[in-house]
Amino acid sequence: MGAFQAFKPIYSLLPEVKAPEEKQPIKKRLLWTAIALLLFFIMGNIEVIGISAQRSGQLEQLQVVLASKIGSIITVGIGPIVLASIILQLLIGGGIVKLDLSDPKDKAEFTGMQKLLAIIVSFFEASVYVLTGFLAPAEGMFLLVVLQIAIGSIILLYLDEVVSRYGVGSGIGLFIAGGVAGDIIWGIFSPLDPSTSGISFADGSGLLFVFLREITSNVVNAFVALLPVLFTLAIFFVVVYAEGIHVNIPITMGRRGTGGRYPVKFLYVSNMPVILAVALFANIRIWATLIAGKVPVLDTIMNGLATIVIPPYGLVQELALNGFSPEIPMQMLNSITGLQFIGLGGNIIHAILYIIVLTVVCVIFGKFWIELGGQGPERVAAQLDRAGMYIPGFRRDPRVIRQVLDRYIPTITILGSAFVGVLAGIADLTGAIGSGTGILLTVGIVYRLYEELAKQQVMEMHPMLGKLFGQA
Repeated sequence: MGAFQAFKPIYSLLPEVKAPEEKQPIKKRLLWTAIALLLFFIMGNIEVIGISAQRSGQLEQLQVVLASKIGSIITVGIGPIVLASIILQLLIGGGIVKLDLSDPKDKAEFTGMQKLLAIIVSFFEASVYVLTGFLAPAEGMFLLVVLQIAIGSIILLYLDEVVSRYGVGSGIGLFIAGGVAGDIIWGIFSPLDPSTSGISFADGSGLLFVFLREITSNVVNAFVALLPVLFTLAIFFVVVYAEGIHVNIPITMGRRGTGGRYPVKFLYVSNMPVILAVALFANIRIWATLIAGKVPVLDTIMNGLATIVIPPYGLVQELALNGFSPEIPMQMLNSITGLQFIGLGGNIIHAILYIIVLTVVCVIFGKFWIELGGQGPERVAAQLDRAGMYIPGFRRDPRVIRQVLDRYIPTITILGSAFVGVLAGIADLTGAIGSGTGILLTVGIVYRLYEELAKQQVMEMHPMLGKLFGQA
């Protein structure tokens, strides 16, 4: 009996997006993907009924990564979906829950429990957003506001299922990429209020107009206005280059021993560790706000953690404009990390701590993700064996393939997860449009989407290849 069998009567009643009976052609997949993205943008512009005020504070920069928009029905975005996944991963990774995700029954049990938990978390996070003041409901409208926000997140949950089964890629990735792309376009080309002067890094809007206005009067300001665009391009090229790095494992296929290579990418876990880490950091910030001033010891700990995991966005631009400043924000002095900041450079030390914490968390989630996603050495070895592949010079045995993969996959998982963690952390400091982490995720998502489309097109032209990829 599985660990979550007791909840089966509940999650089995939840609506489910039925998988297509026949393989969908690529045009239909693109159509479903476009429809889901359009609905996401529409939901982001539907304001919650019954609120009198709203604020985003330090969650503003995380809205893009969480595919959320405070004040709309997708205020909590994909946060509940990702948090539910994090909780179950920790339970399984810590051995508290015994599930073999390579077993279809256990995997179905995990999926059902994840959906149920995501729905529960949707209502919980909606309540937390209201209780902490991110949304201020009008008198007597508390339940209505919570219900709207929770339903918005649940709709995103099912849109994610639609994209996964009928579209291309994943809904979570699609919503993040769509939100970041929208922010980039608006951040560069949005109209600039002619009454404003100087450069504001709070929202990064109208950078092209800022540059054109400042180039004739202040070259330094004009250059700094272009920094987010330059950093965005730099992150793009670094990620694209990293996506092309891989290790080729020699492999043989068929009775005649046709030679080939099995590539193991440097970014083997893609950008999922960063998505999970940022979602965790956002929840830490929300919890810190919720318990502020209620439990002194816990409040101090949570405030310290929240201080570290919210990076000093745009630090590079601020240094370029104002030079190094040793001033220390008051919230740092009031946190458990306050002593570490005194006299050590304030925001610079904060940035270093943030990058270290983000990198460690990414590595942890990366290790969990390869097992959860069936990308571990054992699962990959079994897939290659079923496809008739084996290591040249050895007898055909999945255990032999696993021994070879064990030399590469665990190490590459750690290195790839650490790389995306460090790159995301550094990118956040540059003030890149849509947040550095958002740019990193979007480039990775679009690159994977391109690969998925290319693979689907090849398999439509050569249906027999579907059997090799297990999608026939």
